[in-house]
Amino acid sequence: MLSCPAGALAAATMLAGLPAFASDTVRISGWGGSEVAIVNGLLTDVLAEKLAKEGITVKYEPVDGEFSQFIVNGLSAGTAPDLFYVDIFWARSVFSAGQALPVTQDVSGFAANLVEAFTYEGKVYAIPKDFNTLAVHFNKDIFDDAGVAYPSDGDTWKTLQEKLVAVHKALPEVDGLCLVPEYARFGAFALSTGWTPFDSWGKTMLDQRFRRAFDFYTGLVKSGAAVLAADAGQSWAGGCLASERAATAIEGAWIISALRDSAPNMNLGTVRMPKDPESGKRGNIVFTVGWTVNAASKVSKAAIKVAGLLTSEEAQQWVLEQGLALPSRTGLADNPWLRGDRPEQMTSRVIFEGLSDDHVMPYFFGKVGGSWMQPINAALNSVILGEADADTALASAQSALDRMLAN
Repeated sequence: MLSCPAGALAAATMLAGLPAFASDTVRISGWGGSEVAIVNGLLTDVLAEKLAKEGITVKYEPVDGEFSQFIVNGLSAGTAPDLFYVDIFWARSVFSAGQALPVTQDVSGFAANLVEAFTYEGKVYAIPKDFNTLAVHFNKDIFDDAGVAYPSDGDTWKTLQEKLVAVHKALPEVDGLCLVPEYARFGAFALSTGWTPFDSWGKTMLDQRFRRAFDFYTGLVKSGAAVLAADAGQSWAGGCLASERAATAIEGAWIISALRDSAPNMNLGTVRMPKDPESGKRGNIVFTVGWTVNAASKVSKAAIKVAGLLTSEEAQQWVLEQGLALPSRTGLADNPWLRGDRPEQMTSRVIFEGLSDDHVMPYFFGKVGGSWMQPINAALNSVILGEADADTALASAQSALDRMLAN
């Protein structure tokens, strides 16, 4: 069991709007890190007056640690906050257990695939607060030193791989790409072939399209184009990029806040995911988080009101212009801030474009949940580490998926 550190809660708790007539106190919670600045900024700089007018006091309790476990434990114990984040990855378990309330009927203005992610049995149980897709982030200075052309929006798997190999040949101490053997990154390549995680019968078939992407991805290390993050002493690709061990990383816009702290002077570039050279299409994965209301909340009406304010166009415009997160409202896609040339502006623009790539799927696997990825992750890992060949690894993964989806 992992719970919120008491010290962190006490230090981060904040009250917004304190009218003498306030009658409802709404406890809200999300994860810690850079999110604390976002929510604190919204409550103090953007929404304080509106909350005061509504007679609502907000008590903000960010969580540093395993947030999903904190929420699950809190819902079971009756101590969960009134309003909290739900990640698309585990939101359905909360909705299906009757632990959340429908939060809105007006979803106009939000990206349709984000709304769909939080819709359960025809009702919207969370308002999407932001989202992320994947993109190729790169250190321009490394490519300049290597004399290699930058990655571009026109790259295919093949042309990007050629550039990554060329960087490593010119600068042997630097690898082209930092790789993680996980569906959370590999999946974008598989989707670009036209492969889908589930067929019309709800089964997963690791067909020839999947195999083509699998062979490409697992072959990147052997070809000299990439290094495993673990072999570079890092837990994620962004760490490799920040330390200049690798020239590129495939991540979402969350990499900006990490680089802001660890590599503030990096000459960063960001382009869209490469196309499958056979299909000519891009694939991408959508990661999203929404605000949902605790079904057991005694101030549910006030909590729903706060959820609406936190995801209002005014609030999301502020978040966007701070370079803190990508808004879920499509009306902000043309915001002038996104046309700027600062790294966070360019990155945000590319991430926004990823939402409309050719084959985009949410980071969500129905009733099976995250266990669906485990056979695929195991196959990726075993082949990259040379522990199994692709035929053996994929046969094992297919068998595991067949058993998992048999019922």
